[in-house]
Amino acid sequence: MSVTVRVPAKVNVQLAVGPARPDGFHDLANVFLAVGLYDEVTVTEADELRVTCSGPDAAQVPLDRTNLAARAALALAGRYGRDARVHLHIAKDIPVAGGMAGGSADGAGALLACDALWGTGASRDELLDICAELGSDVPFSLVGGAALGTGRGEKLRELEVGGAFHWVFAVADGGLSTPAVYGEFDRLNEGVAVPEPAASEELLAALAKGDAHALAAALSNDLQPAALSLRPSLADTLAAGRAAGALAALVSGSGPTTAFLTPDATTATEIAETLRTSGTCRTTRVAASPAPGATVVKGKP
Repeated sequence: MSVTVRVPAKVNVQLAVGPARPDGFHDLANVFLAVGLYDEVTVTEADELRVTCSGPDAAQVPLDRTNLAARAALALAGRYGRDARVHLHIAKDIPVAGGMAGGSADGAGALLACDALWGTGASRDELLDICAELGSDVPFSLVGGAALGTGRGEKLRELEVGGAFHWVFAVADGGLSTPAVYGEFDRLNEGVAVPEPAASEELLAALAKGDAHALAAALSNDLQPAALSLRPSLADTLAAGRAAGALAALVSGSGPTTAFLTPDATTATEIAETLRTSGTCRTTRVAASPAPGATVVKGKP
């Protein structure tokens, strides 16, 4: 018996970062938007816990118990007194270490798949609680759509989205460590009074209306200066996308993937091709948003 769950990538249309907390985390106002790039996590009964992975950049994915999919299986098994004897196979399509929550998506996907396979009957709130223990972005990977994340991003308020938004994502060579980017954020803001984060009312209104031009004017990412400091070449990618006709460009989350909001699907395809041949990125992907959260696509309902 096996269960397969499909789970989306995300883009942060706003990432407001507050000062460092005593625990080392930062309070956030993090507006997540799920996009139509997906990993699939298949969970099959096995003699022991093991992880395999296929797809682009699969060699970069850890296959031990540090993998969020393995940690999710162990967390759910621990709550319900089970042994996590499953084979977790991750079919990657979300860029690895790219600021699009691919690892978090795999954690949420594995959690939902194990829940379905084992028939634990866990409530949505229980699953979200486990997600929050696994990582700041994991709850949103379960929920999908659009949401405002507060705290360190794990406390979610789902948001209304009034239409489709079309994106191009430029994938860089190599990844960026999220802790390293936050560390650089702290270094760049040393001695600066960092304000408490708050969601942009203009951005929330643009999402609710489905207005791409208004959303473009309101996009922001407080981690972008830190990502550019660590990877200056991303500035060339951002400039190339703007020159190709993107409404707006920003680093996705902690990077190094860059995101370009476009007016429609046709323009997105054209910008993606221009960026792909610009020499400023490794490859490009086109996707629309919002997208549904983790969903069982094969196996038990």
